[in-house]
Amino acid sequence: MSDTSSEAPRGICVRDIPAKAFIAAYAEHLKNSDKFELPVWADTVKTGVFKELAPYGDDWYYIRAASIARKVYLRPGVGVGALQKWYGGSYRRGARTEHFRKASSGIIRSVLIQLENMKVVENSPTGKGRMVSRVGQQDLDRIAGAVFHEMDE
Repeated sequence: MSDTSSEAPRGICVRDIPAKAFIAAYAEHLKNSDKFELPVWADTVKTGVFKELAPYGDDWYYIRAASIARKVYLRPGVGVGALQKWYGGSYRRGARTEHFRKASSGIIRSVLIQLENMKVVENSPTGKGRMVSRVGQQDLDRIAGAVFHEMDE
């Protein structure tokens, strides 16, 4: 018979907390980090052809980067094309029917390159897509644990 109280406590990972809470905390971490820089074009670019305007918030790039890091953590081997589909949306064409359009690949690629430079993500050994590195997993799990304990209080 196994006693559940005698088992070792399991560490908190990104899967254990709500996405909104983790993304907000990791975006704040990236904003305070000196390794992650906001590109000069971030205030003028749209996130996809289906959008009419650029994002209003000043922190949108950090939020998108945190969301991409979470996606790569949850689905190892995901690439730029799959992330384009995830962040894509309906292109409203006036009186004509709507069509699905992918998100901007340049934004996603620049975020992944910066996360690679920070050693959070790395290229997949199969050569397709990206996966979270060991250092990146420890970093993301540490932030998830801090958010989890913050939610308990």
